[in-house]
Amino acid sequence: MRWTPYSACNDPMTVSRIKFECRGDQLIGLLHQPAGGSSGLVIITGPMTSVKEQAPLAYARALASRGFRALAMDHRFFGESGGGPRQFESPRHKGEDIVAALDALRQTGEPAFALGVCAGGGYMAAVVASEPRFQAFAGIAGVYHDAEAQQAAMGDKYGAAIERARMARERRLNGDEVEYIPAVAADLGDVAMPLREAFEYYGTARGGVSNYVNRFAVESRLETLPFDAQAAALSIAVPTLLVHSEHALAPAWARRFYAQLRVPKRHLWLDTKGQIDFYDDLRLIEPASDGAAAHFTEAAGRSTAHSR
Repeated sequence: MRWTPYSACNDPMTVSRIKFECRGDQLIGLLHQPAGGSSGLVIITGPMTSVKEQAPLAYARALASRGFRALAMDHRFFGESGGGPRQFESPRHKGEDIVAALDALRQTGEPAFALGVCAGGGYMAAVVASEPRFQAFAGIAGVYHDAEAQQAAMGDKYGAAIERARMARERRLNGDEVEYIPAVAADLGDVAMPLREAFEYYGTARGGVSNYVNRFAVESRLETLPFDAQAAALSIAVPTLLVHSEHALAPAWARRFYAQLRVPKRHLWLDTKGQIDFYDDLRLIEPASDGAAAHFTEAAGRSTAHSR
């Protein structure tokens, strides 16, 4: 069963369109609030190139139905949020957006939790490693990027990709147009995500919501390729849950990340066809969200006990 848009959902919650800023750029989010009291605030960041109406919205709704205030947002450069160049994928900037959301939305004394999906799992891990206000972290089908392994796997193509990105940025700064490639394409050619299942989601009505733009700024690779989520594992100081699948992206990276964690941790391995089913298949969203909600509730209880 596929996830359906919020308008088709009868869950007892309210959804507010919110605005806040990061470094002078406006960000737009959808804050889901349960009808009763809240168990805490969950900040969600999603897959590479995604917008709030895709996987982040599915998990925001699921967490709100489990009693949490949950934010799905458009990061800077994407969707309805401001900033440029457009469609610029930057783990660093997305991390700043997450902290800005926490600054804007967390209420005094409220527990705050971090949830990342796909590439957002790695991005969020880096934030959690340095942001003490988060009390727990959950990664759903997280891609915990290993920069060294990536470079080794790409060989000579790594240096060529970095050089192309560097030249694209240099041309833009000199006044030329931004160089773009498609995020996905049917022929899996010169694209950001050369995966058939990625095209079947982002390139079709299944995930191609009106707020999504199928483009990727080439200069993004100056930040995405060297980004290393593995380095964050040793610095994370809060309980961590990893939800993954043998058929999702980079299960070996997930295991390596998990092995390095020095905090209370748990993992949940689900049976999937691939990576993308985690974005819109209720048979995965439901158990993943159950696990995250239980994990966050336990972490909040542990934190309260320690503060006494």
